[in-house]
Amino acid sequence: MNYKKAGRYLILGVLFFLPVTFLLFLYPATHNYTPLDIVNQSVLDIKQFKSDSEVEIILKDHITVLGFLGNNPVENNITASNLKELVYDKFKGFKKFQVVILVPNGTEAAVEKLKAEISGYEDLRFWHFVFGTPDAIKNVFNSLESNNNLDANLATSQVFIIDKDLNQRGRLDDREDNEKAKNKPVRKLFAYDCIEVAEIKNKMSDDLRILFTEYRQIRKGEFDSSSRRASDLKETSN
Repeated sequence: MNYKKAGRYLILGVLFFLPVTFLLFLYPATHNYTPLDIVNQSVLDIKQFKSDSEVEIILKDHITVLGFLGNNPVENNITASNLKELVYDKFKGFKKFQVVILVPNGTEAAVEKLKAEISGYEDLRFWHFVFGTPDAIKNVFNSLESNNNLDANLATSQVFIIDKDLNQRGRLDDREDNEKAKNKPVRKLFAYDCIEVAEIKNKMSDDLRILFTEYRQIRKGEFDSSSRRASDLKETSN
């Protein structure tokens, strides 16, 4: 009988201490992570654009995924669908998160058609299309760091992460560990290609989680700003 009791207590002890031990292993990882790099500052806000809702849409004080779908947004439905399914659906519950898509004036009907294609009956409250002139769209895009340009229709399959202070976030060193070991040239990541599913599912999702962790720690007073490299922007400009 005593053996049965001892065995039962042993099992209960293991069930109690195993999760605690696991959390202790996780604790350093959650508090000593590397913040998501600032790759560019002073991204232009979008106050001059009109939105498809009654609320004014701005970038300041939001965590924004910013995209450009151009004159023919329906033709870029793969970009929009991947972004919706792999990013928006995953993060739409996070505070101050939004997806903002810039499109030219006159595309309102095409935008409604695209929204019907990608949404079904799902909630798009935190996904906004905003309309502006071609020059206004180009000005916002030119305020971003990018390895590519908008096409002739003012579109790109790439999207950008903008933080609450209008900083563009990304990776100053996007090399894999094996590339670093071989001293391959540094490769920077300024934007995320929505056509590349693996890039969105892995890199972009991870980077957004890191950014949300940063802001959660700021709210709790746990974020150490000295952990960000002071040379981030200097390295970006080289």
